Amino acid sequence: MEICCIGAGYVGGPTMAVIAQKCPHVKVTVVDINQERIDAWNSDQLPVYEPGLDAVVKACRGKNLFFSTEVEKAIIDSEIIFLSVNTPTKTYGVGAGRAADLRFVEKCSRTIAKVAQGDKIVVEKSTLPVRTAESIKRILTANSQGRDFQILSNPEFLAEGTAVSDLESPDRVLIGGDPSEEGQVAVQKLLDLYANWVPKERIITTNLWSSELSKLTANAFLAQRISSINSISALCEATGADVDEVAHAIGTDNRIGPKFLKASVGFGGSCFQKDILNLVYLCEHFGLPEVANYWDSVIAMNDYQKKRFSKRVLNGLFDTVTDKKIALFGFAFKKDTNDTRESAAIYVGKDLLEEQANLAIYDPQVKKAQILKDLAVTEEDSAVTIYDDPYEAAKGAYAILILTEWDVFKTLDYGAIYKEMQQPAFIYDGRNILDIKALRALGFDANRIGCS
Repeated sequence: MEICCIGAGYVGGPTMAVIAQKCPHVKVTVVDINQERIDAWNSDQLPVYEPGLDAVVKACRGKNLFFSTEVEKAIIDSEIIFLSVNTPTKTYGVGAGRAADLRFVEKCSRTIAKVAQGDKIVVEKSTLPVRTAESIKRILTANSQGRDFQILSNPEFLAEGTAVSDLESPDRVLIGGDPSEEGQVAVQKLLDLYANWVPKERIITTNLWSSELSKLTANAFLAQRISSINSISALCEATGADVDEVAHAIGTDNRIGPKFLKASVGFGGSCFQKDILNLVYLCEHFGLPEVANYWDSVIAMNDYQKKRFSKRVLNGLFDTVTDKKIALFGFAFKKDTNDTRESAAIYVGKDLLEEQANLAIYDPQVKKAQILKDLAVTEEDSAVTIYDDPYEAAKGAYAILILTEWDVFKTLDYGAIYKEMQQPAFIYDGRNILDIKALRALGFDANRIGCS
């Protein structure tokens, strides 16, 4: 069997690498029109940072895993074609700010219809709104010319930072397909591919629409839990309660559980906000304003949490950060990834720049160019400096802000850091990973989320 994936991003690259690792008898080709990205996948410096990914790619690349810009050839050669292209939130026209922009999905569908030779199974891997498969199928069917195209939904449930382990041992694999005989044959082929390493009891099959909606709903529920505990963190700070103690207490209730109850400066990443906004748009489209408002409040609480953190820093530093050096520790939206999409660090950083602060930024994986792009500043902007060393970033700073929960920040010598900072020296732990009592004993004015 030969398969291909159109889209060499955070989902397509790692997913296909693990499939190649687990299915050495299958030729896997990842294609993208971005030559620079493909060159990176073929180099020693992969465009995506994930623990364990480098080893998987190097073990399979050139054997049964290939990265190429030859999109049409890959479509012709492959029996199964995965669509893993970007589906950002629309910034224009109807649904701007909420609906998913599906132009790349449509372009891929039309390319497949144009160049495919013979029957094909087309698999939605990108997170897509409900009934997108219907649009893809209409395009392919209208241009079938005797070919049979079967559309499947196979949403990803991997988490950035643990993508490889999530793919190697998934909680579940979800496959949605048409109930027709031909549709079920296609479902079985994809199921057999995953069955090379995933126990069959973990492979769930549904209709297309249930599969598409399940991905949006899963992300919405997870984001809802984060916003819920973040809302309580504000109350904890006002009342003297400790949000970590509250989270532990309610997390021991087996009806609730402990996962995704970690208070922080706010959630980020490519999925949660985009998918909830998409869900809100769908609810509005189908005349369900109360449901739309409910899910919209999850985003509103996340925005509030980020603004509240920035305001707390400003208030603590005597209501002004003008010309003050503020060290941002972490810029990725979470640890063990170089992805900055919707990172809380972007929003906090912009808030501080509006207050005319000087930012000193350190992140172990995010490149300088990406940070400057996200903050919408140039390399010549003296208000933003990127450091390769956290100690240098903190030297002379008035405050340190922990914005990504990288493990390295837990083991720094904060005694040495304290001596090199302006006094009084502040730390604001936006991820609740540091020992606040120990920092206060060193002399820091140390603060964390959800605790006065």
